Amino acid sequence: MTDRRLSMLALLAATSALAACAPTVETAPVAAVPVAVAEPVAAPAMTQAEAHDALFALFKKSDEDSLKRNPLNALFRGDLRYADRLGEFLTPEYNAAELAAAQSELAALRAIPRAALSPTDRIAFDVFEYSSEQTIKGYEPSILALTEVRPVNHFSGFHTFYPTFASGKSAAPFKTLVDYENNLKRHRQYAALTDRAIAKFREGMASGVVETKLTVRNVIEQLDTQLKQPVKQSPFYGPIGMFPATISAADRARLTAEYEDVIGNVVYPAHKRLRDFLANEYLPVAREQVGLSQMKGGAQLYQYMIEQTTTLPLTADYLHNLGLSEVARIRLEMEKVKDEVGFKGSLKAFFDDIRVNPKFKPKSREWLTQEYYRIGKEVDAKVPEYFSLVPKTKLEIRPYEPFREKFEAGGSYQSGTPDGSRPGIFYFNAYDLPSRTTPGMTTLYLHEGAPGHHFQISLAQENEALPAFMRFGGNTAYVEGWALYSETLGYEMGFFKDPYQRQGTLDDEMLRAMRLVVDTGLHSKGWTRERAIEYMLANSGMGRTDATAEVERYIAIPTQALAYKVGALTIQRLRKKASEQLGDKFDLREFHAVVLDTGSLPLPILERKVDDWIASKRG
Repeated sequence: MTDRRLSMLALLAATSALAACAPTVETAPVAAVPVAVAEPVAAPAMTQAEAHDALFALFKKSDEDSLKRNPLNALFRGDLRYADRLGEFLTPEYNAAELAAAQSELAALRAIPRAALSPTDRIAFDVFEYSSEQTIKGYEPSILALTEVRPVNHFSGFHTFYPTFASGKSAAPFKTLVDYENNLKRHRQYAALTDRAIAKFREGMASGVVETKLTVRNVIEQLDTQLKQPVKQSPFYGPIGMFPATISAADRARLTAEYEDVIGNVVYPAHKRLRDFLANEYLPVAREQVGLSQMKGGAQLYQYMIEQTTTLPLTADYLHNLGLSEVARIRLEMEKVKDEVGFKGSLKAFFDDIRVNPKFKPKSREWLTQEYYRIGKEVDAKVPEYFSLVPKTKLEIRPYEPFREKFEAGGSYQSGTPDGSRPGIFYFNAYDLPSRTTPGMTTLYLHEGAPGHHFQISLAQENEALPAFMRFGGNTAYVEGWALYSETLGYEMGFFKDPYQRQGTLDDEMLRAMRLVVDTGLHSKGWTRERAIEYMLANSGMGRTDATAEVERYIAIPTQALAYKVGALTIQRLRKKASEQLGDKFDLREFHAVVLDTGSLPLPILERKVDDWIASKRG
């Protein structure tokens, strides 16, 4: 998964925060869905240069306007013009501004004749149109009434994002006196935002649209954990220990006192208000059932979210059956591994042995860190054979901080800055080490690090020829689909010749297949949390801690888990199609460049691009 900051809605939905490469494995296809292109009816005649200039002028204005409304996006890019602000999230004014911008920009786009544009500019046109249309749908009153009134859960919300953001170890800089002053201003805005979240929860209580008791209890536990930390040991106090030499002794003393005051008397009380509200008022009326279909309006919301996440008009039933098919296929591959290593017993017994066998247990956080760096060096040596495009941004490896590790996934990626001055970060989870196993480490690195999220996100950000919304935007199906596709490059790179490493990657692929079954089971078929956990344990070598965290993640952020397999299977199918149609003209490095060099694309638009490339190669 990724830890990128795109817009307020994406932030709250994604923060804690996104295989033809396996030649021995046949996968179930995801059918091609043609992209509809809306040509403007009465667009003025323009030359290609005029159309390009009009298009990119629109993109530039849109981006500038968006950064003012979403200052965190600017900060994550290293743009400090609005660094004293968080943004007016969870207000009617913010919603109205986002909706009005999308509507006006879509109208301006359609005044540009698409037919006059170059092939690359047409891709940009199509992506901008798609994104604008999706934004407009997301701000429809019927959708906001189901989403905005549930502003926080244990997997998405400012209460988990903001402490790390403000800690001195994230995108917020602490290099100047102004940086420290800006952080104090943001702290006060964060407290106000927390109060607005409480107000939104109250709106949901009045309308009957409420979160689950499970997610609310988890949020209460998260807040309790943070509130137990003494002020001087909290992430918010971190910048005090990293004053640059340019800040005077007098300013250091003043800032230290002000930080203690704001953390202790503004931020912590806001957390306490949210914690007490959730425990005393909201939890009693939260719903017992974990699935969206059991929430008022939830069935409608789930179908909308499927299309938003996968970028395809798929149904829950189709995805559930696709998942069942993939689970059955992968189980057969696992049986082959079990036989190869000479394990006597059932597949479940094989899973259990991997879960408890001491030889598959990580020794420590530091050991995990060093092992991931070793894996990274081995991957780096193979990259030139498969990629002509590589990012300049460096990759750093870290465990999650203890205050948030319990509720995080096994790993995630946080993007660096476009100029490479701040590295991308691959986070791995070291919580409850005895429950974790080592066979999947290579696969996790390929997904979260290189050539997965780190390549895809960094290459997009570094490509200054792209408009900003393509450099910094994205959709889950492409982003996570690319990362899952990247995992299976390990077959060709030779990393899975060892049967236990192959079992590790099959286990991770199984996770993505089970997600199709479990997410749709939970949110459209009435599955309970316990049924979902047991299904995952029965079909993989996951430990109970990981399986529980995964299921509770799907409960908190429905449909996000569907995107992995849908995106990967689409890229696999496109690679196979290109290879079959081009024969000796097929170049894998070139195919990867085609997929990566225009940023994250909705899957129908990606398919159009690959088809055009195939046609150009065939002459």
